Amino acid sequence: AVREVGPSDAPLTVVFAHGFSLRMGSFHFQRARLREQWGAQVRMVFYDQRGHGRSGEAPPDTYTVEQLGQDLESVLAVMAPRGPVVLVGHSMGGMTVLSHARQYPQRYPTRIVGAAIIASAAEGVSRSPLGEILKNPALEAVQFAARYAPKTVHRFRGAARSVIGPILRAASFGDEKISPSVVAFSERMMHDTPIATLVEFLHALEVHDETAGLATLRKIPTLIACGDRDLLTPAEYSREMAAALPKSELVIVGGAGHLVQLEQPEIIDEALVRLVERSTPSKLVALTRRVRDRVRSNG
Repeated sequence: AVREVGPSDAPLTVVFAHGFSLRMGSFHFQRARLREQWGAQVRMVFYDQRGHGRSGEAPPDTYTVEQLGQDLESVLAVMAPRGPVVLVGHSMGGMTVLSHARQYPQRYPTRIVGAAIIASAAEGVSRSPLGEILKNPALEAVQFAARYAPKTVHRFRGAARSVIGPILRAASFGDEKISPSVVAFSERMMHDTPIATLVEFLHALEVHDETAGLATLRKIPTLIACGDRDLLTPAEYSREMAAALPKSELVIVGGAGHLVQLEQPEIIDEALVRLVERSTPSKLVALTRRVRDRVRSNG
């Protein structure tokens, strides 16, 4: 499932890959603000990862970070076959971008001219509370059912959600003053994610290693961003990635949790604007700056 915003002939395309147990709607604030910010100069492409949102479910053994990198290449081939592209990935979406960079280094910097990795990690997240979730026997039973007895997996739905849900909710936001409607929106995305998708991708997040993708991202301007209260992908992960990327900007958002782009969207939006300015030709930079100044002057 794909959604595009902006003219098809825009000089730049920005592609957004969402995180674990979410969908393209997790970039709601970015879509609204940046559409106004960039106007006709940028086309944005949003898509639901396999097994999430409106995209179809797939065989459980394809729920891997490597496959997500290949899925991103398929999205690019169909939705952005020509012209410069900036990739934006949140959480598992950031791992998707790293996976793509590792598997398709020839695309950088000829096609992929910039990348944002938000609240993510280059390798397995066993050091975070997510690692503790994965040790629960209930999830092992669900994973077995998903792979070998898919018709029975619904029996384990309640047990699996009772293990996964509290951790995801606790890690999502750092500030207790966050809008109740935003909290409800994020929880609805998580609740609607199929149980097989949850348990299979949890395992994928534990074992993935896309550090080789960092070598490719060294070629292009990057944004590394996270909240300083992120329990799932702590700030140390972002600092480690930024240290390996000489063209990176590191943004650590005070008081924000894992869903930093929903909790503090203004900071993430401004960082994405700067990334596009660093990644694109001077003509487009000048145009985006003029649009930004006009938006600000209009309040």
